[in-house]
Amino acid sequence: METKNIIIIAVVVAIIAVVGFVFATGMLNGEEKTTNATTPFKTEFMEGVFVGNVSLENDDEKFMHSYEDKKNKITYNISTVDDTDALMDIYYLQGVMNPEERTYNGNDWNIYFTQAVEDNGNSSDKPMTIVICQSQAEKQGYLIYMIVDEDSKINATLNTYGELYTDFVEPLLKSITLKESKHVPKVYEQFGLTEDQFNQQMDLIKEYKAGNTSALQQQQTVEE
Repeated sequence: METKNIIIIAVVVAIIAVVGFVFATGMLNGEEKTTNATTPFKTEFMEGVFVGNVSLENDDEKFMHSYEDKKNKITYNISTVDDTDALMDIYYLQGVMNPEERTYNGNDWNIYFTQAVEDNGNSSDKPMTIVICQSQAEKQGYLIYMIVDEDSKINATLNTYGELYTDFVEPLLKSITLKESKHVPKVYEQFGLTEDQFNQQMDLIKEYKAGNTSALQQQQTVEE
């Protein structure tokens, strides 16, 4: 299997899939926001309490679940793989970096802020805000993606000082209980790679992060 640029391509596809799912299912419809209600949730690998009236929208996968807060226009995608640290190294290539570090309820979290624009030719210039909350245990990692629609009335700043973080992210993380799963998905399987192929790609990314910015280009040249 040819692995040239497969990680970068897969990450782009993953981000498009997360954002595309929101619009394909007709999510993020609604008007006024509310922060008074709370909604508990429970999966095999994580449980906690959302702020707002949140409904389960997609429960087809055992280790990935999607929830929607229509009034506040937030979508939550919750998942688990064995190595989320490696996954965040991959996201680094897409400009996701410098997380805020917090500990809540005994769990250490890295909190990343980024933005994305829906690429359908009809989107406005205003981007959606995406928050990625990542926690890595010894054998299993946990991810919470929060996608805030461009039309949401929430003050969605790219830091821990705005309303999005103080009223939605922080209360959620404080409520979370993480649970160890059996047969947790391998991150390399999510990219359609063998373990050796994935490790080769990760070595290139580590070189890139260490300052060898030509590492990926050199590998591409060799494989050509």
